Amino acid sequence: MAQSLQEMENARLAVLERHRLNGVIFECADGIVIEETVKIGKGTRISPNVTLRGETEIGENCTLTGGTVIVDCIVGDGSTVNASQCTQSRIGKEVSVGPFSHLRPGSVLEDHVHVGDFVEVKNSTIGVGTSVAHLTYIGDSDVGRNVNFGCGCVTVNYDGARKYRCKIGDNAFIGCNVNLIAPVEVGDNTFIAAGSTITDEVPGGDFAIARARQINKPGLGAEKLRERKPKW
Repeated sequence: MAQSLQEMENARLAVLERHRLNGVIFECADGIVIEETVKIGKGTRISPNVTLRGETEIGENCTLTGGTVIVDCIVGDGSTVNASQCTQSRIGKEVSVGPFSHLRPGSVLEDHVHVGDFVEVKNSTIGVGTSVAHLTYIGDSDVGRNVNFGCGCVTVNYDGARKYRCKIGDNAFIGCNVNLIAPVEVGDNTFIAAGSTITDEVPGGDFAIARARQINKPGLGAEKLRERKPKW
């Protein structure tokens, strides 16, 4: 016979109480769903509306904020997952994820990585201390240590038929709105200028810039604007 709603609620609260007695901190119990298989270290703080499922293991002194969904992941000590979704991934120690990030299966974030708002990572390894602050897609890539990604970067991993990998070395600086067309390798200590589309290897220590030359047509912009009809 199916459980009643009250029985389901009692079972949910019993799981929370077991973790509370083991040192987990709940801001309140509203909307928190933790499956029986989940392990959580002491000192971890969990906000309302967090879901933890499957073989998930959360370390000690972590912070999970509202809207977070974690499925079959390992999260290291001292890490924060802020309003983000993580599936079949591994998150190291003192990592920050989110808000509004998405870790898809096969993602590995080493210690001290920062993955900020509206970042998607898929089947990639990101090395110690790397920062991916916002609005970036890293798919099928191997990223080194202490790399900085500017806003709006994309690893272009799919040609419509096959997936390809990018490799990015240690200490690389990837400027804003850079496209890395896989398969491509970016060496250690490289600098890629904002707005570049990289199709060839960037050897270690090099500066790469790949932009079309800007051409200004005097007066043509104002002429084009006059041709437009206002919507309102």
